[in-house]
Amino acid sequence: MLQYLVILLDDTSATYCHADNPLKERNLIPLDTLKKAILFGMKENLMIQYVLPEYELPKEYYDVMETIDNVKILGAAVAKRSSPTSTDVVVYNEVPDTIAAKNAVLRLTIANFIAKQYDIAALLPQVTRLNICLTNIETFKDEQTDDYRKALATLNAVILNQYKSGKQPQVNILTDRLQLSEMHNCGAGDSNITVAPNGKFYLCPAFYYDEKTGVSNRLNHHKPSSERSIGDLGTGLQIPNPQLLKLDHAPLCRVCDAYHCNRCIWLNQKLTWDANTPSHQQCVLAHLERNTSRDLQQQFKEAGFAFESDIKQIDYLDPFDVREQF
Repeated sequence: MLQYLVILLDDTSATYCHADNPLKERNLIPLDTLKKAILFGMKENLMIQYVLPEYELPKEYYDVMETIDNVKILGAAVAKRSSPTSTDVVVYNEVPDTIAAKNAVLRLTIANFIAKQYDIAALLPQVTRLNICLTNIETFKDEQTDDYRKALATLNAVILNQYKSGKQPQVNILTDRLQLSEMHNCGAGDSNITVAPNGKFYLCPAFYYDEKTGVSNRLNHHKPSSERSIGDLGTGLQIPNPQLLKLDHAPLCRVCDAYHCNRCIWLNQKLTWDANTPSHQQCVLAHLERNTSRDLQQQFKEAGFAFESDIKQIDYLDPFDVREQF
């Protein structure tokens, strides 16, 4: 069931997840298309998420954008010029000295995350929520397992101290799993959908970038071109085989308890050629995070915090390796 509508305001809008945005030429969404997208969101009772470019938009765009409740996702340069609200999300592509908003995304390579772990930990007292997004998951090697686990443990120590002092910073890859009792993934094409500047729908911004750059289509097999759209504001959504994006059609994921895993369908398709099947890399990283969340839960319990359920101990990092147990 759809809950969110992501509106890319320009081809150069900030990217906030795994996929980089290779588009460099400005292509502002027509004002009439923006109004139609907002109307679609209103009719479907969807929460609007605007993704802004780095440049200042014309005043009439802001006037239209504010006709409906929204969340804005913006890059660090825009945040410096404005005063982000408590609901705005600021995206950083490197580790900053300070963070300009209470909700932030850090897009980092795995190596940078490991190398900058202490700098990242120092940012936690400044935020309400920090989403860490790894941009090169496909390059992850099993040899990096120990280093990644140690970097997560570094964040754990600061999170625990913050909670003891009365603050409660959230870090998606560590604290989300403490609160979840079922899968809570990205949900592209299921709980959220994207409208691009051309007025067409896409499962997420990454599929629009692929179309614009001519990446061959491996999802909608009946289309020979690189077209990735799944409908438009005029004809509505047209998702082929929508059940194949859902959790109950994902044999491994539906029995997995790394509930915080992003389960990125764009990354899945890129690495396994199946939108509903994660790669080994994504599963291992998610389980390292899941297990470190378990460590954090044990530390919380020793400090007197209570939980409705415990994260159980497991002896694998990739469910595919023990699939006969499921």
